[in-house]
Amino acid sequence: MFDKLRAILNKIDADYADIRYEIKKDVTITFNGKELTQIGSNSTDGYVVRVLNGGGMSSAVFTKETDADKAVRTAVENAQLIAKNLEKPIRLAKVEVVKDTYVPVLKEDPRKISILEKLELVRKYNDIPLAYEKIATTSITYQEVIREKYFISTEGSEIREDLVTTRVAGEITAKDGTLLENVRVRAGGSNGFSTVRNQEENFEKRTALALDLLKAEPVVGGVYNCILNQSLAGVFAHEAFGHYSEADIIETLPSMREKMRIGNKLGSDVINIIDNPTIPDQLGFYKYDDEGVKAHPTQLMKEGVLTGRLHSRRTAAEFGEPISGHCVAEDYRYAPIIRMGTIFIEPSTHSFEELLTMLGDGLYILDAKGGQTSGENFTFGAQCGYIVKNGKVDAMVRDINITGNLYRTLNDIVAVGNDLTLSKVGGCGKGQMNIRSCHGSAHILVKNVVIGGA
Repeated sequence: MFDKLRAILNKIDADYADIRYEIKKDVTITFNGKELTQIGSNSTDGYVVRVLNGGGMSSAVFTKETDADKAVRTAVENAQLIAKNLEKPIRLAKVEVVKDTYVPVLKEDPRKISILEKLELVRKYNDIPLAYEKIATTSITYQEVIREKYFISTEGSEIREDLVTTRVAGEITAKDGTLLENVRVRAGGSNGFSTVRNQEENFEKRTALALDLLKAEPVVGGVYNCILNQSLAGVFAHEAFGHYSEADIIETLPSMREKMRIGNKLGSDVINIIDNPTIPDQLGFYKYDDEGVKAHPTQLMKEGVLTGRLHSRRTAAEFGEPISGHCVAEDYRYAPIIRMGTIFIEPSTHSFEELLTMLGDGLYILDAKGGQTSGENFTFGAQCGYIVKNGKVDAMVRDINITGNLYRTLNDIVAVGNDLTLSKVGGCGKGQMNIRSCHGSAHILVKNVVIGGA
């Protein structure tokens, strides 16, 4: 394959060019209630060529090798047109030339598991909640995505890497009269089919939570001191903070660039946030991004001070900051954009019991359930919560929404636990979908949280 890509690349007369070729294979199995509504597999492939010429950069996508010459001409011509209409020419940060092949060692390669075995596993998980009287329905999907990637550039880099993602995820819906409660269930990862095996206990626990929510009272709205669990704190790190660490998000927003200037004190001393896509076996793991840049751990915040940012080669040159290896595409249909890999609030020393003692009275809130951000403000739904009295977890509450401001919340985080957990199923829809976007945290203690409720 590298010979074919090299032959295409040699025809390009430009300052810089690269080509990415991918074979994408996927399997999907879906149950809605007792009904199997989707089962199938697919294999597609295609190319993305990117050209930098005269200060303008353009890309073209094609799926047939016979269309390569046309795609190259289009990319070169568009780069030239873009160059004529830019006030400032595009530059790319310098990176090391890499020649490498990386194929992950998997705990059961999903490509070697029959679709019948996958179907029966998903059916077994789906049947667990449906055995309970007050479970109204389910929506459970098995998804497997394999990207076999080849990358080559005019600088000399040649990289072959596979990304393998498997997951089982969906919702369990409980019903009592007119009251409906939905609970998300998920499992998966990037290191093989074994990540979706032995999930019976997970499905039982999530089913029990859905049934318990039918008996819970709505939370009383107000301002509370709260403990957020790892899932909800991780979503805060990703959604409220992480996107503003992506250089392309703030690039054309002068006020945000000033607020997110490296060296600014943005949070309390207990907050340390990192994006590290190099952690082995984790959902967000990759060795090279889709610009052929080696992934690096990037310290984004240290003791409340902004210390780093996520970059493409272009934005690293524009900002004059270190390259990070965070330019990722959904698949062969897209040129890469800046994405988080594995972002998390780093753990500290406090046990969960110590956080409860420090909290005294307040709320313990678990698991994100939708939400949105608007500038520096955010609103997240939570799956459920518990009233905490005198450091002890008490009655469950439901219908919880959290509203806050990024910078105030960063300063209101007063303690971080020692129990880091990273997400097993990801997903970020910034421009393209990134199913391997991973987030996490330890438990965190936050004061003055605005809770919407009854």
